[in-house]
Formats: sequence, structure tokens, C-alpha cells
Amino acid sequence: MRQWKTERWQVIFSLSFVDLNPKSEIRNPKSEINNMDILRFIAAGSVDDGKSTLIGRLLYDSKSVLMDQLESISKPRNPKLNSANGEEINLAFLTDGLRAEREQGITIDVAYKYFSTPKRKFIIADTPGHFEFTRNMVTGASNSDLAIILIDARHGMSEQTKRHSIIASILNIPHLVICINKMDLVNYSEKVFSDIVEDYKKFASKLNIKFIYFIPISALLGDNIVERSFRIQWYSGRSLLEHLEEVCVEPAHHLDSRFPVQWIISSHNGGPDNYTGYTGKIISGVFKKGDKILISNPFGTNGDSFKSSSIKSIEIFGSEVEEAFAPMSVVMHLHEKVDIHRGDLFVKASGEESLPVVNNNFEAIICWMDAKPLRQNNNYLLQHNSRIVECRVEKIVHKIDVNTLDELINPDQINLNDICRVRVQTASSLIYDPYPKNKANGNFILIDKESNTTAGAGMIC
Repeated sequence: MRQWKTERWQVIFSLSFVDLNPKSEIRNPKSEINNMDILRFIAAGSVDDGKSTLIGRLLYDSKSVLMDQLESISKPRNPKLNSANGEEINLAFLTDGLRAEREQGITIDVAYKYFSTPKRKFIIADTPGHFEFTRNMVTGASNSDLAIILIDARHGMSEQTKRHSIIASILNIPHLVICINKMDLVNYSEKVFSDIVEDYKKFASKLNIKFIYFIPISALLGDNIVERSFRIQWYSGRSLLEHLEEVCVEPAHHLDSRFPVQWIISSHNGGPDNYTGYTGKIISGVFKKGDKILISNPFGTNGDSFKSSSIKSIEIFGSEVEEAFAPMSVVMHLHEKVDIHRGDLFVKASGEESLPVVNNNFEAIICWMDAKPLRQNNNYLLQHNSRIVECRVEKIVHKIDVNTLDELINPDQINLNDICRVRVQTASSLIYDPYPKNKANGNFILIDKESNTTAGAGMIC
């Protein structure tokens, strides 16, 4: 069996709603969300706007950098660099992990960093600012809850600012933090900050962005990164780290319950007698022992798209538990014998939970990631969670201009880094949720049948 090297490109898109009132996104201290939940966020901006320096400063000032990392990025003395143990360091190198990238002076790949505070854990994706690396930004943003977009205070909004904001909107990232950087180079001017904020608000009113928060910063000097700056007395808002700790995101276990079967363990393939377990990761919602469930039947008709059963027990690392929720990996056992295959979907059978869609024809938004262009009627393999089916791109509806959101109707082909809307037909039905409703069950990738490479990644409309 061929191994599909596709995890990196499990990328997804959609839309949200505009609300420029930051107060509505502050976390309730009495919230049920665990105070050590994970916030995944992405940093984007134009070349030399200071993305890598910002993340380096965030890691350095929050004491999330090991001594050997500091030693590896030590530089000769330079008044513009930051001191650590008597040596000078370049904070940008904390995220620019590849030597070739350092030598070129640009970030050309997605660099991931991890850190935590007493309130929260964080996963950061530092992405390129160049147009030709749109797919890298899409990759970094695939699971992000928040996007930081940097603007150089000296120059104001740029084309890259608009493009990154539009992509964040398409990717359904609910929270944007607009960091107006290099305030030290404009003498910490309140008017410069206010003018950029007003310009951005006018632009953002055309987008589908839910929450936007503006912060004046100097990534190089640390103003408003971890601590509030004494040099910007006119700003009364939160520092960047304070905002990242307080922003509220909806956890996956609050969504409809979905569990795609990854593998089946039974007495026929090494398990104990009369043992049958269904393994995989819960992608959304909660499953409990005794729950009545429905199992998808991709080859059924509208009348028999699902089969009924109930959960006998749930295992995690060999121990039985009463309940499990996203994103836990589990083994489920059922009371009733049901014909189940890899890629089938478990759905909690509750009146409060809506059923997924069963269809073999749908429209989707795709980011194209292959040097070979996408043309109408091309055939691919489509991977949706753990299920792979053959498919055909019946129609390219339009291409999206990521700088203006304009739509080019009926283009001849889609090239590398393009984003488009297409109509897809699969050989057998998919069991999915529209992406705006459930990201985890609404995304897919297209695989080139000849080269076995990921050709495109998208979301089901």
C-alpha cells in the first residue's frame, strides 16, 4: 500500500463576519475552557516588517529560549541587536531555522515554535511574505485560531497587508491582531498609529473578519510585546502577549461529534478473541460510553446513508474511559455488529446534533500547490480525513484575486499558489460538513495520481 505524505498540506478555507469591537473577544474568567488550552497562531507581513524579530522577541522576553539556542545565534556586537549574557543576538534567527534562509536574508518556509505561559500554551507559525509563497501561508494558517499581521509604521498599509488579510478571511481565521511595528522609528506617534488604524478599518469592512485588535509595538525594542510599554503612554490596551493569553477561541469539542475510523483492530489481525476495536482521532465533539451513534455508509442511497449502533466502551492507551473528546485518539467498541471500513464516520445520534451531508458532487475553494496546473476535467485522488476516493474537477468556477478579492470567471487553468472555486465529483459519496460549520470535517486534499504529490488543498462549501 502506498503511503500518502499529505499531513503537511491538510489545509482549509472559509469565511467569517466583521466585528471591530475587541471587547467582545475577551475571555470570561469563569469560562469552562482549560486555562492551559492551546492557541495556534500565524504571523504574516511584508518583507522586512519584522515578523521573525517579533516572534523572537516574544520567545525571548517570555523566557522561552534555551541557552544553547541563544549561543547558536550569537552575533558580533551591533547596537541594533539585543544583549544576552554580554553577547549580542539577532532575535529573527530564533525562527529562521534554515541556514540557506539566513544567508538569503528572507524566510522562505514555515517555521514553527512552541512556548507556554502559566495561562496558555502556544504554537506559532512564521510564514513568508512573498506572493510566490502563498501556499506556505495557507499551510501555516491551516489550523490557526488567530493571525498576527504586521504593518511598518513608516509606510502604512501595503499590498501584502491587504493580501494577507484577504487570505486570513478566506481561511476563516476568526481573530486578527494588527501589530503596527517600528513605532520607535516614528517617535511613538499616536497620530501615525491612529491613521493606520482608520485606514485598516475601512479596508477590513469589506472582508469577513470577526474580531480585530490593534497594538502599537516595537519588536526590536520590546515595546508592548510581553509588557506594556512605558514609552507609549497614550495606548491603554493590552500588550501582545496579554492579548494572546486572553483571546477566546471555540474548542473543537463544542462542535458536532465526528469520529473517522482510521484502523480496525480485531482477533483476525492480532487482537484477542472476540476483540473488535475502531481506532482513530475524534476530530470534533464528545463521545461517551453508551452513546447511540450513526455510522456512515458511503455506498448507500439517501434512505440508508447511515447505520445505527451504540458505544460499548472507549479506550485511551489501553485504559477504559467514560468519555473522550476532540482531539483525543481513541479505540471505540460497539455493542452491535456493523459492517465498518476504514474511512467510515461515527456521528453521535442526538436530536441536538445535525447530520453531516452525504454527496458525491459539491463545490469547494482550493489553494493550488502543484507546479502542474489544474485544468477542467482533471482527475485526482481526494483524501477526506482517513478516506481516499477518486474524483474529477468538473468545472473551475472562478479564480480569486488574493489582492482584491475579485473573481475571474471560467479561467482556463489554475497555477501554483492560485486560489479558486471549483465543482468536484467523487466516485463514491463523501460524508462531510460544510467547512464554515466544521473545519475538521470540511477539508480535503487532492493527490496527483501519477506523482503521488499533494496537488491542492481546500474546503467544501
